[in-house]
Formats: sequence, C-alpha cells, structure tokens
Amino acid sequence: MRPYATWKYVTLLLVLLISGVYAAPNLFGEQPAVQISQDTGEPLTADFGQKVEEALKSAGLTAESAALEKGQYVVRFASEDEQLKANDALKKSLGNAYVVALNLAPRTPDWLRSLGAKPMALGLDLRGGVHFLLEVDVEEVRKKAIENFVTEIPAALRKENIRYSGRRQDGGDVVLDFADSEKLGAARKLIASEFRELQIVADDKSPLTLRVRITDAEAKRIQDFAVQQNLVTLRNRVNQLGVAEPVVQRQGSNRILVQLPGVQDTTRVKDLLGATATLEYRAVIEEADAEAVASSGVAPVGTELYYTREGRRPVLLKKEVIVYGSQIVDAQPTVDENNSPAVSVTLDGGGAKKMFEFTTHNVGKPMAVLFLERQVVTSYNAKGEPVRSHRDIKEVVSIASIRGVFGKRFQTTGLESKEAHDLALLIKAGALAAPVDIVEERTVGPSLGADNIKRGFQAAMLGLAMVAAFMVFYYRVFGVFAILALTLNLLMLVAGLSLLQATLSMPGIAGIVLTMGIAVDANVLIYERIREELRNGMKPHAAIEAGYDRAFLTIADANVTTLVATVVLFAFGTGPVKGFAVTLTLGILASQFTAIVGSRALSHLVFARRARMTDLPIW
Repeated sequence: MRPYATWKYVTLLLVLLISGVYAAPNLFGEQPAVQISQDTGEPLTADFGQKVEEALKSAGLTAESAALEKGQYVVRFASEDEQLKANDALKKSLGNAYVVALNLAPRTPDWLRSLGAKPMALGLDLRGGVHFLLEVDVEEVRKKAIENFVTEIPAALRKENIRYSGRRQDGGDVVLDFADSEKLGAARKLIASEFRELQIVADDKSPLTLRVRITDAEAKRIQDFAVQQNLVTLRNRVNQLGVAEPVVQRQGSNRILVQLPGVQDTTRVKDLLGATATLEYRAVIEEADAEAVASSGVAPVGTELYYTREGRRPVLLKKEVIVYGSQIVDAQPTVDENNSPAVSVTLDGGGAKKMFEFTTHNVGKPMAVLFLERQVVTSYNAKGEPVRSHRDIKEVVSIASIRGVFGKRFQTTGLESKEAHDLALLIKAGALAAPVDIVEERTVGPSLGADNIKRGFQAAMLGLAMVAAFMVFYYRVFGVFAILALTLNLLMLVAGLSLLQATLSMPGIAGIVLTMGIAVDANVLIYERIREELRNGMKPHAAIEAGYDRAFLTIADANVTTLVATVVLFAFGTGPVKGFAVTLTLGILASQFTAIVGSRALSHLVFARRARMTDLPIW
C-alpha cells in the first residue's frame, strides 16, 4: 500500500481532540438557577451579590454558587424546590427594579468555558417553555396608509390652488374628480412630483377622474416596515423577562415566532406582549436647570421632569405635546445634506400642521422624543400573595436641535449610523405598527422536554446499535472501522452544534439519526468497491487503495445532491425545519471527512504492514 501522509494522521487527531473538547460540555448537564438582571438593561456590579445573600439568608436558603456572568447575576441551586423558593424570595426582596427569572444553568467547568465551549442550545420541545406564533395584520397598515393619503393629497392640492370637485376612497385607491382637464393635468403633475410612493392609474370610464394607488414597491416596504417594527417591539418586551436564549424571529412575510425556553406562565407573557406604549415629541426647556429641579423634586408650572434612556440624565420638558406617536406615518434611517446618519420621519396631516406651527417659532431650539410605556408588574402583599399592577415607564430617547421650519417630513440628525437605524425602529416601537393575532399557542412542560430528550437519545442509540451490528456482521473488521468513523462523525456533529449554538430540537435529533445512515452509506460504497476489486483478481492492498480512490467521486456526488436539498430546506423552511437542515448539513460534511480520511487511516494502520496478506477479512 502507498504510504499514508503523516499530516493526515495529525489532522485526524486534531479533529478528534477539538471535537472532544467542544462536545464535552454536553456531558455535565444543567442545574436549576435563578438569573437576575436590572430592569433598565444595565449590567450589574459585583457588590450586588451582598443583596442576594441577605435575601436568601432571610428565606433560609443556601445557594450552591453565585456569580456575575455577562452583567447578570446567576445563582445556582441543588434542587428545583430551592430554585422556586429562591425565585419568590428574591422577587419580594429586590422589587420591580430587577428582573428575576428561572433558568437552567450549565454545569460546564470554568476551564472549558474559558475556551468558549458551551453545551448545545435545546429547543422548546426538549427544554420546555411557551410558544406563540403571532400574525401581523398588514392589510390594516395599508388601509391606514391610504387613509392618510386621502387627507394629504387634497391638502397639497388646496395649497397649490388646484380645485377638485370630489374626493373618495375606493378600496385601495384614492379617487379625485375634476371639473376640467387643465386642473386634472396640474394635479397629475403635482402628485407625480410630491408623492413618489404613489402611482396614477388611468380611468377610461371617467376622463376627468384621477385614480391614485400605492405602488407595489411601496406596499411591500410598508408591510416589511410594519413587521420589522413589531419584531423590534416584541423583542424589547421579551427581554424584560430575562429568559436565557429567547427566540423572537420573523417567519414568512407577516408572522412572528416567540419562543421562551423555561417559561411556563403564559399569562405573564401575554401581559408583556400586550403592554401598551406610545411616543411623544415635546419641547425642551433650556432656561431652567434640570439638575436643580431633579434635586428639589419641584418642576416649574407647565413643565415635567424626565430622564434620558442613556445615562439617566434629567431633562425638563414642556407638558404640551407637539406630536403624538399615533400621528407618525413612517420613520426610516437616512443621511442628511452632510452625508451624516439621520432619521427621516413622516407625519399625517394633523401632525404635520402642528409640527409646522411649532418649528416656525422655535428654530434653533431643542426638541425631545419621549417614549412612554405601561408594563404589567407583579408585587407581593403581606401574606406573600402576588398582586398584579401597572407601571408607567417614561424615557427620553432622543434630543435634537430644530434647524429649520418643517411639517410633514423632517429629519433627526446628530446620530451615529447604528443609532439612526435603531431610532428609526424605536420611534414607533412604543406601539405595535399593526395589530397582531395569536394564531398558535402552546406550553411544553419541562418533564415533557426531558421525556423527549430521553426518547431521542434512545432512538439514536438504538439506531447506532443496529447499524453497528449489521456492519460488523457483514464487513467484519471493516465494519469496526466504519463504526469508529461513525462515532467520530457523531462527536464532530455534537461539537459543531455546540460551537454554532444551533438550537437542537426533535427534528434535529431525527437529522442526527438520518446522518448515521448517510455516514455508514459512504463506507458501504467504499467496501463494496473493495469487494468488487477482489472479485476481479486484484491483490488486497491494491483493492483497498482502489476502493477508497474510486469510490470518492460517487460519495461526493451523493453528498452534494443531499446538500442541495438541505440548502433548500434551510432557505424556505421555518424553525424546526431549519434545525433539521443544519443538523443534516453538519452530519454530511462530517461523514465525508470520516469516511474518506478516518476509516482510510484505520485501514492503513491495520493492513499496511502486512506485506504477505493474501485475503481481506470481508465477505
């Protein structure tokens, strides 16, 4: 046999070592824990542990360990009973300024965590939790946009002294009637220049009627903006639960998936997702000292004191509201005349009029964006019973100077690129851009998740045992090589899922079981080729070489066609289907390596030095 390159043995050993290290965290399991974070999202400090110790001590509880992890305080316990008692005690002691959430913390040793090794992320069906599928009513958004144009277009025509005899809304169209073709032509020219997002549709039945509708591109942009804005709003709200690895993602054109592993209280989640919020534009009072007002607690007549979201800096605002969030039609990240990041805001007719009047008299003065939200919070009475109430959050998210007179459309400048993008989404993130309906809801208990893991593990082990029995029986020593290669394949697959933090669900376990068949199939192609060469009279060493060399293209071709299918599944599938595609893709790539490199290395180690071998231990 030809000498097998040393670097290939070294590569095989390195892959085995790295796979073993990054798959190892899955062996240590998880333990009940309580995760604590600040309601504001700011990281906790190390001295916060003293508060936790006092709260646990007063409740007669002892934690196995407590540490600050990525700005959150994680307290681990020996049992679920202690975890639940500690959760109640900490909520009562710390109050609403902190988010206390149940969690399952991995037992991964510190030396593995220092290498970035983590256990696989488990899906809802394996870990337990709540699942919501929300559908965004995008038709309501388009309807609202049309209603705004019914008001705005006539206002623009009156401003230019272009008279019309009638206006109405006909489905998704704005219809205007004119007395003569001259007025109609002037209106057509104005709409084409001022309302680029609209298209003019010819009306053959009424030559003096102008029919206008939203372009397909604009309709798609409005829909995408509404869904994306709802996504940001829901994600911000879910983060308040402090759940480890929540899933809030878009599915299809108008649906949003919300999965919260470890959460069992659907009522609390519904309260959070349904919390109301809004936005206001207000004038900033520069004459008064906001710091002094904050110290005294007494604000001048006609003003109110608020704090900025970043840095919690006091800001004094007028009570009078310039524009409400409900009057904002659109907000997009853009650039100003100096090519600097900015946010372009569009108001409806009423908001545009008020903004124009305000800016006319306040050029050069600052204006603030005030974010208002009502949250459902839980407190405890003297008997220790939970009491649900509401809490109002009022934060200044942006302050910018008025550079000129504007009304319907204006820009907020002086931002970084990321700030501009975030503010564009946040400007209307207080209220959902479109109504959402819960079209699917389910709760998966932790015991059911544990049972799914057990059954999935049993299925994988049974499949491995059956494959091993057949391979050893039919291919003898080569069957042992195939099983060792398959074991390395599974190790690489687990390590890959752990490194990528791809969520493993029941379909993912099905992908692992299927991968075992695909991985062994590559070895079967090689061994059948070796048997064929032996039947043709080729010597054992030459047959082994020919088997691996000539089967390579066949194996690669079969794997490529399967990979194409997994790419399609990943591109067009949703949650569990994507998990199946990721698992299968990793398994196929690993099987190509283990079948060609792994089993071949074993064959060389066993048979290369047997110079006088006349036959191979294979049927």
